[in-house]
Amino acid sequence: TLPFLPGARPCIPKDFGHGSLVCVCNATYCDTLDPLVLPAPGSYVKYESSKAGKRLERSEGRFQSSLRTPGLLLTLNISALYQHVKGFGGSLSDAAAMNILKLSQPAQDNLLRSYFSESGIEYNLVRVPMACSDFSVRPYSYDDVPDDYELKHFKLADEDVKMKV
Repeated sequence: TLPFLPGARPCIPKDFGHGSLVCVCNATYCDTLDPLVLPAPGSYVKYESSKAGKRLERSEGRFQSSLRTPGLLLTLNISALYQHVKGFGGSLSDAAAMNILKLSQPAQDNLLRSYFSESGIEYNLVRVPMACSDFSVRPYSYDDVPDDYELKHFKLADEDVKMKV
């Protein structure tokens, strides 16, 4: 396992070659994060991962009103808001669903918990492709009948019923 770092619980690494490591999630273990706590006003929390062994290493800092040393400068204007963030998530493609379904039920539970629970990364959104995508094993749509504007021939594909709904 990789060493315990603040913000991350131990990782059981699997090497895919070329310095490409992933943390194993299986039926008996899936690494998780410590609960997230909002930083005090005027400060920030940073999580950093690297090929050198950092894995969601947590550090804290304080924002400065002016920078007196040269280097990277990040300017935050908290009085100008341009967008509202509804949440964070990922895509549930046919390929992702097929791989999840190949896992044992306990491994599926651990994997989904690592994405959606408070002990995981707390996803709250999922994008599901309509019909096939480039991550499907075959091309398919919901209604291939020309001029069927009333969708009388509309039907979900087996992939949608078995893997996405």
